[in-house]
Amino acid sequence: MAQSPTTGLIPSARELAREILVNGPVTRSALGRRLQLSPSSLTRLARMLTDAGFVVEGAEIGDRALGRPVRPLDVRLDLGVVVGVKLTGDAVTVVATDLRAKVLRQAVQPITDREPSVVVALVRRVVGEVAEGERLLAIGVGLGGVVDADGVVVRAPYLGWSGVALRDLLDVDDGTLVVIENDLLALTRAVHWFGAGRGLRDFALVTVGAGVGYGLVLDDRVVSRPDSGVGLAGHIPLDPAGPACELGHRGCSSAMLTIGGITGEVGRRLGRAVGYTEALALARDGDADAAHVVVASGAALGRLLALVANLTSVTEIVVSGEGVALLDAAGPAVRTALDRDRDPLASPVQLTVDRAGFDEWARAAAASAIQSLVLGA
Repeated sequence: MAQSPTTGLIPSARELAREILVNGPVTRSALGRRLQLSPSSLTRLARMLTDAGFVVEGAEIGDRALGRPVRPLDVRLDLGVVVGVKLTGDAVTVVATDLRAKVLRQAVQPITDREPSVVVALVRRVVGEVAEGERLLAIGVGLGGVVDADGVVVRAPYLGWSGVALRDLLDVDDGTLVVIENDLLALTRAVHWFGAGRGLRDFALVTVGAGVGYGLVLDDRVVSRPDSGVGLAGHIPLDPAGPACELGHRGCSSAMLTIGGITGEVGRRLGRAVGYTEALALARDGDADAAHVVVASGAALGRLLALVANLTSVTEIVVSGEGVALLDAAGPAVRTALDRDRDPLASPVQLTVDRAGFDEWARAAAASAIQSLVLGA
């Protein structure tokens, strides 16, 4: 891999690169206003980026404020690809994206042996397939669990790993940037730069699916702490009358909001196994048992969203994950519980539903690598 065009840039130039990447093509006047840069400072920093080959001038457009045509700045999307990898206990999903995390190619392979060396060999092979013939700028890997600053997987329950130095195992001879991160943190970064949270300085991300997750952006930065990835949102008590999770917690977020929790309770009431889509459809069609479970789960989600808003003072929440169809089936229950648990004087909470689905997790891993590539973080 050739050296990244952002290597060696000063922090202020990297911040300008980020602004152009996330919002470009964008005019110099708009950049100056957003970053509060003087014309001379902006010209100096933009020259660094163009000299590095990271930024180019676009075609002329009219600018009403200046009364003359201008050339907006944009990143070069032909520099190469970034690869994102999502690891679960059962499969590896790999995508190749451009620098704006637009998916260009994708591959999925089952994991039949969770031994780290076997999984690493599989990842290397699939990464090579999706990036074949392209300049590889960076690799991002997202997984459920705790990852430290050195890319060591402290714990990954779905894979049965502990103390696996994954970044060192994946490190490639040509020095390609490799980023290992908790998958929820990676998804928060993707939503922040390239998704429903783009342009928002403060918002929370709540995910429902196989598990329940929570991410936070404050003052235009993703909040990352050593405990990120522990799964602290997974067992928040939400309904004292609800079913118990596998750990015996009655009415916690795992019992009330996960796909397994909802289908398990609906199946128990019906006396047979049901899938998630069927459980929600039965509720919408008026089945009393399914409706009881789904409405209770919707109310529990509303309570969780209110709790997030109350404790963080954010008023924008993005709901994502494979289980977001719960909002379609129990939307009124979600909103009623959310509003009930908010103070009447508090600002209303704006909900945005991200329906990208499971494939978004691999794209999020790429987005995390893009962020590290641009900001040097």
